[in-house]
Amino acid sequence: MITQLANLGARSIFFIEEVGRVAYFGGQILVAAAKRPIRARRFVDEVFRLGVLSLIIICVCGLAVGAVLGLQGYNTLERFGATDSLGTVVGLSLIRELGPVLTALLTTGRAGSATTAEIGTMAATEQLDGLRMMSINPIHYVVMPKAFAMVFVMPLLSALFIVCGIAGGYLVGVFWGIDPGSYMTGLESAVTFQDDILGSFLKSLIFGILVGLISTYRGYSSEPTSAGVSAATTTTVVEASVVILIFDYFITALWGV
Repeated sequence: MITQLANLGARSIFFIEEVGRVAYFGGQILVAAAKRPIRARRFVDEVFRLGVLSLIIICVCGLAVGAVLGLQGYNTLERFGATDSLGTVVGLSLIRELGPVLTALLTTGRAGSATTAEIGTMAATEQLDGLRMMSINPIHYVVMPKAFAMVFVMPLLSALFIVCGIAGGYLVGVFWGIDPGSYMTGLESAVTFQDDILGSFLKSLIFGILVGLISTYRGYSSEPTSAGVSAATTTTVVEASVVILIFDYFITALWGV
């Protein structure tokens, strides 16, 4: 019993220390952002790598999720004779919940893991040490553009996912005989800008901050070996996915979005 309590205490202390390290690392990124020079070119390059190169998977998954949601919603609403509300069901589900969450999970698996692997490889090959030898702060030159690019692209990718999902639900609904005007009318009447659109933007923005911080921290603090980089990449995907789902619950509970 004493051993179990000791292990629980040790794990709790380690967890608190790890949270503190991540918070301190985030503070270093903010401090670096206030210093010159402005890494505009590197930021644009990272937006391309993290955002533009993720467009295909976001669009395809958005269409697929919207199509499945439209099919399941149609089969359910048909039992109650409310198939005209399919646009409302698909739109609210995607905007308030599925869009930001699934986009964050997909971006974590594709862009977040790549970010961790890239920074971890730079640490393993002593490129970060080389930057320090040239009096260049690795956090300012490498980490900051990647973290801010992740925050920037996440709401945009989420919006694209939602649009593709609504389009997928529209195609399925029209195929099964729903009037296109009824689908769009139900969607327009149910969705509000302040409660739904801004709430979705808030979620995706917070998820972008979390994914950017976790992926860069894990890469920056990884062991300088191939096994260490592999472990850091796996840890990034697992931790970011769990944190996204936990924060999604608290955001929904606190703000009702």
